[in-house]
Amino acid sequence: MTQHTPVRAAYTGTFDPITNGHADVIRRAANLFDDLIVAVASSNEKRSIFNYAERVEIASEVLADVPNARVMPVTDLVVDFAHAHDVSVLVRGVRGVGDYEYEKQMAMMNRHLAPEVDTIFLAPSAEYAHISSTLVREIAFLNGQLTGLVPKPVAERLHTKTEH
Repeated sequence: MTQHTPVRAAYTGTFDPITNGHADVIRRAANLFDDLIVAVASSNEKRSIFNYAERVEIASEVLADVPNARVMPVTDLVVDFAHAHDVSVLVRGVRGVGDYEYEKQMAMMNRHLAPEVDTIFLAPSAEYAHISSTLVREIAFLNGQLTGLVPKPVAERLHTKTEH
């Protein structure tokens, strides 16, 4: 009989904001791996709604019910983070061909930098495939309806941040 070696994975992103699509992929990845780190990356994006600390806090709140997932900040290269935290698999969400091409290039570069770290792609469930953080931010700035796009605590914070 062989012993099971626990597999630790990481799903990285800026999560500005974390969407229902992100949460779907995270929950499904948590079912595939023993331990999942949701690594919230810093962002140089100009139209960021939430600062770095808020994004870590919000992701922790949204994912509090996922027992084998933990949220951590990441400021260095993903592969350096993977080495530092014994991560052997990177999880990436892909909604379509555009995401796939970008993510494939990143996966190949990560593989070049850290051949021992694999990348897997997970598509969100069909009902979330159209959701992107960029579109959610735009809808929030225009005071649009966020139901079904983001978890309720995220919608509440977005409305507070974007009140006109």
